[in-house]
Amino acid sequence: MAAQFGRRLRRGATTTAVAAAAVAALSASQAPAAPQSDTAAGDQAAAGATPSGDSAATGNSPYHTDLPPLNTPNKPGASVNLPVTGSAEAGIPASVLAAYKRAEQELAGTDAACRLPWQLLAAIGKVESGQARGGKVDANGTTLSPILGPALNGQGFALIKDTDGGAYDGDSTHDRAVGPMQFIPSTWATWGQDGNGDGRKDPNNIHDAALAAGRYLCAGTRDLSVAADLDRAVLSYNHSTEYLRTVRSWFDYYKRGTHEVPDGTGVLPADTGGGTTSPFPTPTPTTGTPGGGTSPSPTPSPSKPGGGTSPSPGTSTPPATKPPTTKPPTPTPAPTPSETFGSLEDAGTGTLTATAGEAFGERVTVRAKNKLGKPLARTSVTFAVVGATDARFADGKSTVTLRTGADGTVTAPVLTAGEKTGVFKVTAVAGTTQPRALSWTANVTARVADTIALTGDKALTAAPGAEFTDRVEVRTTYKGTGVADTAVTATMITDVVTPAENDKGPYFEDAAGDPVRTLNLTTGADGVLELPEIYADDTEGTYTLRLTTASGATVTVELKVEAAPAA
Repeated sequence: MAAQFGRRLRRGATTTAVAAAAVAALSASQAPAAPQSDTAAGDQAAAGATPSGDSAATGNSPYHTDLPPLNTPNKPGASVNLPVTGSAEAGIPASVLAAYKRAEQELAGTDAACRLPWQLLAAIGKVESGQARGGKVDANGTTLSPILGPALNGQGFALIKDTDGGAYDGDSTHDRAVGPMQFIPSTWATWGQDGNGDGRKDPNNIHDAALAAGRYLCAGTRDLSVAADLDRAVLSYNHSTEYLRTVRSWFDYYKRGTHEVPDGTGVLPADTGGGTTSPFPTPTPTTGTPGGGTSPSPTPSPSKPGGGTSPSPGTSTPPATKPPTTKPPTPTPAPTPSETFGSLEDAGTGTLTATAGEAFGERVTVRAKNKLGKPLARTSVTFAVVGATDARFADGKSTVTLRTGADGTVTAPVLTAGEKTGVFKVTAVAGTTQPRALSWTANVTARVADTIALTGDKALTAAPGAEFTDRVEVRTTYKGTGVADTAVTATMITDVVTPAENDKGPYFEDAAGDPVRTLNLTTGADGVLELPEIYADDTEGTYTLRLTTASGATVTVELKVEAAPAA
C-alpha cells in the first residue's frame, strides 16, 4: 500500500524542511485537555490555524499517512451489510469493527444530534494505530500489548509533562499517546468511557477508546453530517491538515464499502513493523519528521583533500532545490458574544414528584443564553439522573443529551419513577470550556391505597354465642394495583351515620382471649387482608363492621347474629 502512494509515517524526505517547521509551530503550544468546538479555538481548527494547546486529544502525536488502496469499493451503502470475508488490506478486524458500531449506536441514543458515523471512528483508528495493530486484541477488546506513542518531550514533538504518574503510558516524566485511539492521559482523564460495561475505563480497550473518541468528536454543538463540523472535529483530534486529509480519505473509503476480517489478521501500514511496543519510531530533533521519519542520508562521494567530496565519475551534482513554502493560514475570527454560550437557567420547571411506578407530571426545562443574555439555539444540554434511585428517562436512560431550539429552550424527556422511594437529583449541564450546571430535587413517594373492597359477597351470619364460620377478606388497591403493607383499622360500629365503637354484638379477641371491637391490621402481598375470627355474643341483631385505610378509603360489612330456626 505504501509503495502505491510513496507514503510513509507522517512526511517523507522531500518534505522534511516543511515538516520541521510545522513541528516547531505545533510544539510551541500543545497541552492536553478537552476540545472546544463551540469556542474560538474550535473555529481556528476548522480553518487550519494552529490551535491553543488544549485542542488535540492525541497531543498531536505521530500517525500513519498511508492512503487507501486504488481499487476502492464502489458500493455506496454496502458498509451497512458487510461481507464476512475479503481482502485483508482494507478489512477491519471483527472486534474493532464491533467496537466502532457499538459506539455509533450509543451516541445515537445519547447525542443523536451529533450524527456520528462509525466509519469516521474506523478512519481515525486506521490512521492512529492501524486498527489496533491489525486487531491484536483479546476477547474483551483489550490490546495484547500496549500501543504507545513516543514521549512528548519537546524533541520533535509537543512538550507535555507527565499527568498520570505513568499509570497509563508507563512514563512518569512525559506523557505519551496511549491505546488504539491514541489518547494522551490527561485527555483520557476527562473523556475516558466504559464502552464494554466491565466497570473500567481503559484506553487500551477498543470498546472504551472508541466510545471515548466518539464523545470527544461530538463535543459541543457539532453535527458530523455537516462537512465543516466534521473537519473541525478531526482537527481537534490531531491538528494537522495532512492528518485531516488522510482521515478524510479513509472515511470516504469505508463509506463506499468494506468488510470484516478475523482479529489479528488486519494489514498494518507498511511503515510500522508491527513488532514494537510503540508503533512509531522516535525522531531526533534535527532530522525527525512529525511522524518520526528521517531523511535518507546521501551516499558520500570519494573524499578530496581537505575533507571535501567530489562527484562520482559520470555523475553531476543536482542543483540545490529550495524547500517549498506554505502560506500561513488565516485564522477564523473568534465567535462573537451573540454566538458564544454564556449561561443556563431554569425555564419554569415545576415540582418534581411522582408515585412509585408512575411518570413525573413535570419535566425539566432550561434555557441557554449567549454572552449578551439572549437565547442561544443549538446548545447541547446533558440531563442526568443522579442519586440512589431507579427513576429513568425514556428507554431506561439515566443520561440524555439534547439541543436547544430557536428560543434557546430544551425540555428533558419524560422521567418515570421506579419502585425505590425517596429523593434524588436531576441535573442539566451545558458548555464545554466553562460548563454551567443546574439541579433539581425529585421525590418518589410510595403508592397509597385509594380503594378497599371485599373479595367476596357471601352473607356473614352466626348464632348467639357462636363463631362466624366465614372469614372477612378485603383488598386495598391504588389505581387497580394491589398495595401491600397498607394500614387498615377494623371497628365494630353502632351505625354508619354516627360510627362510634359498639359495646355489644360481634367482637374480636386479643392475645389474652378478651373481647375487643377495634383492631389495627396491615395488608399483605398484593394488598390482601384476611381478618381474624369474629365471635357473636348473646344479643341477636344486625351489626356493622367498618374497615378504613389511612387515606380514608372505607368499606362496611354486615354481620347478623340470629338463632338457628327450630327443627
